[in-house]
Amino acid sequence: MTDFDPSQHRMIPTQRWFEDFVVGERFVLPSRTQTSAIFAAFQTASGDTHPVHYDLEYCRSRGMPHLLAHGFQTLIHTAPGAGLFPFMVEESLVGFLEQSSRFLKPVFADDTLYPTLEVTELVPGRTTGTVTLRSTVFNQRKELVLEGTQKFLIRRRPSEVVRG
Repeated sequence: MTDFDPSQHRMIPTQRWFEDFVVGERFVLPSRTQTSAIFAAFQTASGDTHPVHYDLEYCRSRGMPHLLAHGFQTLIHTAPGAGLFPFMVEESLVGFLEQSSRFLKPVFADDTLYPTLEVTELVPGRTTGTVTLRSTVFNQRKELVLEGTQKFLIRRRPSEVVRG
């Protein structure tokens, strides 16, 4: 007999609640080079069949050095699930409330992207709080190619819920 408990098999052993987050805290997500496989997978998933995303000669004839990534293809790299954030809030996450983004520079095939999420605002409620994360994506040339926000509703620690 073993004392293995599947409920204790967690990426992050300590659960975090709304009160555990601090403004300025950063969550670095894995870097990714925009390979032809990523382009093909995104085109398949999105249904976007514009040649700017798959036809190199079409792109070159329009002055682009390579295939142009769809804005949402860049955005997907800010998904918190690519990092540790969702593992920290497995029990406290109520929901993903909103997302907004600005696409600042083009991303081309073979660019490497470096996404990060940073806590910029904490708005407490009675039993939950809203955690706002600023999302940024830089490329290998240190250019900011995307910035935006994501908001999550996170439960407060049960012992700290405001009564009344």
